[in-house]
Amino acid sequence: MRRFRSLTTGNAIIIGRKTLDTFPNGKPLPNRENIILTHDPDFSAESAVICHTLEELFSVVKDRDPDSVFVCGGEQIYRQLLPYCSKAFVTLTYSDAKADRYFPNLNQLPNWILTEVGEKQYENNIGFRFLMYTNTDVQPF
Repeated sequence: MRRFRSLTTGNAIIIGRKTLDTFPNGKPLPNRENIILTHDPDFSAESAVICHTLEELFSVVKDRDPDSVFVCGGEQIYRQLLPYCSKAFVTLTYSDAKADRYFPNLNQLPNWILTEVGEKQYENNIGFRFLMYTNTDVQPF
């Protein structure tokens, strides 16, 4: 979480409504512009920008430095927005944790190239490493 906080603080994060539910108290993260993409026309969240379509979202972020906007999940949001991302910061964990949602395997996507591999680290007896992928075919929005 330290790396996530370091990368995203002072920037914009794009998340889905269900991902927001997993945040502390279900509230937007502090010190970031929280942009929530949801189909629910009645959804609202204090101190967050709500977008209901990709067109709305693109209108909100179009004039920003792309390096200041982070797509932070969940699975459906990643799948929708990965074609528009130039980089992916991934934490690869070495554990058998069960999940019901998954981040796409970038190694299986032809336009995503692994460009950085961090050293293996451990926290709470779980091994992990930081990876960075670069998209060779970024789609304009």
